[in-house]
Amino acid sequence: MKIVLASRNRKKIGELRTLLAESFPALEVLSLDDVGICGEIEENGNTFEENALIKARAAAASGYIGVGDDSGLTVDYLGGEPGIYSARYAAIKHFAGGHDDEANNRLVLKNLEGVPAERRGAAFVCAIGCVLPDGREFTVRGEVHGRILTEYHGNGGFGYDPLFFYEPYGKTLAEVTPAEKNAVSHRGKAIRAFAERLRAEYKD
Repeated sequence: MKIVLASRNRKKIGELRTLLAESFPALEVLSLDDVGICGEIEENGNTFEENALIKARAAAASGYIGVGDDSGLTVDYLGGEPGIYSARYAAIKHFAGGHDDEANNRLVLKNLEGVPAERRGAAFVCAIGCVLPDGREFTVRGEVHGRILTEYHGNGGFGYDPLFFYEPYGKTLAEVTPAEKNAVSHRGKAIRAFAERLRAEYKD
């Protein structure tokens, strides 16, 4: 079985291969470059699922199973922001503090100034879209719920992890081990759901 992941990120491709290996031992995960798909994919959907399917359809042009993912942080008090714009939140808000991960974090903190802990609920969300060679499509979603702290804790992880407090662990996702994070992460949950759905849907 061959899957084309709508990515050029070797780390992400390796992660998908590792997490699906148990269910699909003969699986081959290819990148867009591997199948000669060039150019950027315009993510113009309004939801994580729409963007995941946009990527999956682009990857499916290879003739193999196409897979795409989209993920981000949603904060309850901010009406679901930064949401699908998580990676470029500071940029789209024209934040003067910069446009990188650090700036994204600072903007979230700024927008939550004075908000009490009980109203700082948040979730990391990951949607995975899949397009099969016969044209069938499906999406799955994984979520992990927590709350946004008022300051950074931990040096691990990336993105918003140092602000995201996960109650069952009593620490942020930047303070846990990679194994602990993978066990509860939105991406890990989404990939496990994807493997289950793919087993049910795909006939070689």
